[in-house]
Amino acid sequence: MLLVFLKGLIVGIGASIPLGPLGVLCIQKTLSKGRISGFLTGLGASVTDTIYSAISIMGLFLIDSFVNHHQILVFIVGGLVISMIGVKVYFTNPVKQIRQKNNNGKRFQDFFEGLIMTITNPGSILLIFAMFALVRLNISDYPAKNAPFVSHLVLWGIFIGSALWWFSLSTLINIFRKKFRLRQLIILNRIAGAVIFALGIISMAEGVFKMLVK
Repeated sequence: MLLVFLKGLIVGIGASIPLGPLGVLCIQKTLSKGRISGFLTGLGASVTDTIYSAISIMGLFLIDSFVNHHQILVFIVGGLVISMIGVKVYFTNPVKQIRQKNNNGKRFQDFFEGLIMTITNPGSILLIFAMFALVRLNISDYPAKNAPFVSHLVLWGIFIGSALWWFSLSTLINIFRKKFRLRQLIILNRIAGAVIFALGIISMAEGVFKMLVK
């Protein structure tokens, strides 16, 4: 059973490590608002990864089917959402964020942004299924009576693995946060926003390309 948990841990970490739009957002949040904001942003992604994994484990494959049959819609809508977050980040004043006290509403906003970005990012959806195949994780390989316990073990492994990665990343970035001057922080904020926006545009462009060649 320990092997099952470790496989779940690998899936969670592996699905989180690629520094796509969510990774850039996590770094930006950490630099401008602190470690907790960066971690909560990543934690939103951890929840989404766990939900997708649960769907995969149950064998419903609804997300996989939807992506395969509505690739154009997924890429365009997902890209649009990512681009909008990029624009928001670009025009956000990090200096003002530092001086403000983070209340619970702001904390929830960080978590919600991470959640929404992961849900609408087709890359994160496909990566979950790829990681399951990579570690050869199949619940049907275990006796039916043990399936519920094994499933819960896998999901906890995925959530903990993903959360562990985002905690490590936000903690590491936070160490260097104090070395940045306010002017440098503003420039980094603009760069992060531009990168997130560009990744969203690329996703939308891929959707439009698929629509034209279909």
